Amino acid sequence: MSTDVAHSSQPPPRGRPFFLLAFALCLCLAPIACAQRNGVADPAPATQQPQTSAAYLPSFAEIVRNVLPAVVNISATRSSRSLDEDQDKDNEEGAPDFGPGSQAPLEEFLRRFFGEQAPLGRPNHQGSVASRTALGSGFIIDAEGYVVTDTHVIAGAERVSIVLQDNSRYSAKIVGQDEVSDLALLKIDAGRPVPSVTWGNSDTAQVGDWILAVGNPFGLGGTVSAGIVSARGRDIHAGPFDDFLQIDAPLNSGNSGGPTFNLAGQVIGINTAIYTPSGGSVGIGFAIPSNLAKPVIDQLRAHGKVARGWLGVQLQEVTPGIARGFGLAKAEGVLVVDVTAGGPADKAGIRQGDVIIRFNGREITRVHDLSMAVADAPVGTTATMTVLRGGKRVAVGAVIADRPQELPAPTHVQAKESATARSMGLTLAPLTDDLRRELRLPATLKGVVVMDISEGSPLADSGLERGDVIEEINRKAVTTPQAAATRLKEALSTGGRNVLLLIDRQGTKQYLAFSPNSGDLD
Repeated sequence: MSTDVAHSSQPPPRGRPFFLLAFALCLCLAPIACAQRNGVADPAPATQQPQTSAAYLPSFAEIVRNVLPAVVNISATRSSRSLDEDQDKDNEEGAPDFGPGSQAPLEEFLRRFFGEQAPLGRPNHQGSVASRTALGSGFIIDAEGYVVTDTHVIAGAERVSIVLQDNSRYSAKIVGQDEVSDLALLKIDAGRPVPSVTWGNSDTAQVGDWILAVGNPFGLGGTVSAGIVSARGRDIHAGPFDDFLQIDAPLNSGNSGGPTFNLAGQVIGINTAIYTPSGGSVGIGFAIPSNLAKPVIDQLRAHGKVARGWLGVQLQEVTPGIARGFGLAKAEGVLVVDVTAGGPADKAGIRQGDVIIRFNGREITRVHDLSMAVADAPVGTTATMTVLRGGKRVAVGAVIADRPQELPAPTHVQAKESATARSMGLTLAPLTDDLRRELRLPATLKGVVVMDISEGSPLADSGLERGDVIEEINRKAVTTPQAAATRLKEALSTGGRNVLLLIDRQGTKQYLAFSPNSGDLD
């Protein structure tokens, strides 16, 4: 085969192309000469149009003419003080803090991107500047002048101005912003109807569909780029309700907040983040789907804030190992690892260890499924759920509450000397008052603290970490290091079974399951 390939790449003998061309010309000219000898006039040959790329590639010109007037440039002026306060949250390239536990190295290269011009204003006597202006994009959703953008574009802004495609400039009022979804709604008073665009149905967007991104990259307003939908349902760990469209239309600094259009000229996404090892576009962008954004924008317009449903549970995926540990026939649903006291789930009788498989008639297969379903449920309504408990299906109804503010970020534990017990390569300590304060754990929490894990421990690959609090081993509570050590030895010596641990990690509960035979974590 390699010989054939090599031969096919060799050039043809010299003179052969000329011979073939001459032969072809003779064939073409022979009928003409014959017709002339017979006195027959040869009809004029039809003009043949050269083939161009337009014959098989679409033109987006008409779509752009229709939508471009409704895409705006946004300038958000922020004081130096607010910039200093936010530098831990977003760096000057717009990098969000995805928090610990994100999928490295992905988090290292994700950027929420807005452009930042040179500082404005004159230096004061200390040489510092008064303000900076960040550049972003947005789009008008009705003739009254309501503008949609990303929250991170206008966060901390003291003044926001909007420039339309006709170069008219207006001061904008912030109607509302939602940090959870990274969406914001602005309002301008133009004194006249302004061009607008309509929402599309992002659920119908398929991988491979053409899309257009319009925005203000690097301050170059009215810039259009084209691409396709590369993937759907991307979770980039930017928030609890991630469900991004991935697109390959080039996006750069300043595109943030701009629209993604389908070929009908409808908005199916809001450009929010890019994956970039270099800081520039590499063809991996993320847009908030319109079907997720529109309800948020509607609430911001009506109330200036967003109310989301809340159940009051901590959840975990059901792996095959965890399913075996709970005696389930298969891995399905999501596992309840903690229930907030006094919350809707607690009042409805949801228990730790329940597996939720349906919510309001919707099958639940991932934590994301339930999180989105609960968030979309109207506050004050009763949600019906089906849970697996002790091998039986149980129907539960819970009154959905308004989602509270986010809890403070957990702190990292520092190991301290304490009365400990060593077993299977683990150093276990009791939950002393000092450790409770350091871990910020409630007085009601019971268990033992993992102070150290030796490299050769059978539990080195179990998923345990220093600072974890082991509450249960194989569904039985442990409250002292000695009891936990004994139970671990019993569990690990029992062949053919999974070891199931319930732990509390910096205030978040989860189950860990692994095989004592292989040590593999499911």
